[in-house]
Amino acid sequence: MSRPWSATPIVEDSQEALLEGDDYVRGVGSARSAFSHREFRLMWLGSFASNVGTWMQTVVLGAFAYTLTGSSAFVGALAFAQLGPLLLLSIVGGIVADAFDRRRLLIVLQVEQLVFSLALAIVVASSDDPSRVLIFACVLAVGIGNALNAPAWGAVLPSLVGPEDLGAAISLNSTMVNGSRVVGPALGGILYPILGAAWIFALNAVTYLAVIVALLVVRFPEVARAEERGLARVAAGFRAVRDNPVVARVLLTLAVFAVLCLPFVSLFPALAETDLGLDADSISYGLLYAAFGLGACLGALSIGTVFAAAPKMRLVRFGLVGFAVATGLFGVLRVPAPAYPVVFVLGFVYFATTTSMLTVLQTLLSDEVRGRVMALWFMAFGGGVSIAGLVFGPLLDATNGTVVLGVGAVVAALLAWWCDLSTLARQSELEQV
Repeated sequence: MSRPWSATPIVEDSQEALLEGDDYVRGVGSARSAFSHREFRLMWLGSFASNVGTWMQTVVLGAFAYTLTGSSAFVGALAFAQLGPLLLLSIVGGIVADAFDRRRLLIVLQVEQLVFSLALAIVVASSDDPSRVLIFACVLAVGIGNALNAPAWGAVLPSLVGPEDLGAAISLNSTMVNGSRVVGPALGGILYPILGAAWIFALNAVTYLAVIVALLVVRFPEVARAEERGLARVAAGFRAVRDNPVVARVLLTLAVFAVLCLPFVSLFPALAETDLGLDADSISYGLLYAAFGLGACLGALSIGTVFAAAPKMRLVRFGLVGFAVATGLFGVLRVPAPAYPVVFVLGFVYFATTTSMLTVLQTLLSDEVRGRVMALWFMAFGGGVSIAGLVFGPLLDATNGTVVLGVGAVVAALLAWWCDLSTLARQSELEQV
């Protein structure tokens, strides 16, 4: 009997590569080879420009919210507004991504996010004490656009490079996100004291134009559409996860990891101020976030370069162990100087781990269900992070970073033991014989 994930020879061969770390995943699939694809390169460059703006807005929004209210709970609420829609709307986005023209869908959603980012800038500029409700509403609207956009964007990536360069393309995409995580916070940290929050939000709105231009000129290949309609499309996505125990374990691990191990993503400005004494609107804070982003960038890039031939399923476990150690160290620091190298390492292992998970997931999916399963990925990842900020914000107000980050360190160590993907894949293969 065939394996649940052996719908195509490509996926079947990829399973062997992920287990053994052989040359299939590497093959011609270097970062240079992936970047040689014109369509991928244009989308990558446009997305990089847009993501720089997004990270400028993200880091400044958290700092502005904490300066405005002094409340970690409000910072967590805004993080929920940004990422919470992924919990409910990612599935809708996945269905739409597999059913409609992805180019038009992505353009419409970029325009929607542009409009509400500009609205946020206007709200903040209109008063020295702007409405918290209006700020939340604008951020929520951008979050809704992102939730509908993310599955379509994730589904487009593999179609632009082909299976042989898929691993490298995923690594480059993560590198782009995290490279912008370095540039964006650094620029935001420098420009925020000079220009103020409103101008940063306005600049972010302008950067959406880079993606819109790229979407207008890139040629998208034809992708086979699944025959299911309505709720049957949703069910097909869940069946694809159910029938593949490795994919199911990755998604469950990611969901727990996001909720219990990643509260610092949303609460970074509050942690920096309460535990390290760094003002959320200072250049020192911006540089701290940039150090974290640089580590994340290099961690993601390492999966397509230094660790290109390494078995990704095993890298997930090593990454979780490294994350547990780095998070625990960050939680006990009370002075800024050692925090910079620690958050660099934390960023590295964080995104090396999640990029390895994503490589495993993407390699084992067929184009027909990719959008719907990627919707579950974004629901688990982004939705989980939004819940983490909402739940752990009040806990941080009541305790300190040692408690909040200590929980994440312990859970990450337990996940490293549980997420043995290599053994699970081999057992599942034997069960199908």
